[in-house]
Amino acid sequence: MFKDELGDTGTNKDMRDGVETAPASFEEASINPDLIRREGFASEAEYWAHIATLGGHASVGGTVEEPLPIYEGHVLEGRLQELREELENLRARLHVIQHQAATVVTENVRWADASAHAQLGNQPWLKLAGAMAATFVVTRGIMRLPLGAVATTALPLVAAAMNRKLAQRR
Repeated sequence: MFKDELGDTGTNKDMRDGVETAPASFEEASINPDLIRREGFASEAEYWAHIATLGGHASVGGTVEEPLPIYEGHVLEGRLQELREELENLRARLHVIQHQAATVVTENVRWADASAHAQLGNQPWLKLAGAMAATFVVTRGIMRLPLGAVATTALPLVAAAMNRKLAQRR
């Protein structure tokens, strides 16, 4: 029995369909034992030795098909054409992605402009520029104040106001 053939396990002894086959021992008796491989090969060298004992070729199902002549140039040209097609496909996909990215940026700019108009009315960028300029001027003015003297004067006043509020709660 060869490796890929199913063996008789004895479970179907009573279920015969009237078709009898020759026992495996009869089939194996007529085969050259040097040509039988029941298990895998231990090494590649053993495989090639087995192929050599078969005469360098083995028939499959009683028919041997002639291999189609494949020239290396044709294979390379075919592969090169496949790669060119794949490159064109990738370029088309990249073009679509670039178009989508440009659309996203344009829509984000439109959204920001609409949001500014909704919050600040007409000429929102002018109003924002005025608010930033006013903030700059106020910050410069605060930095020039003598905060040490202001804090020293204001601290007792703040403490007294807090004491009054605490006294009123009691």
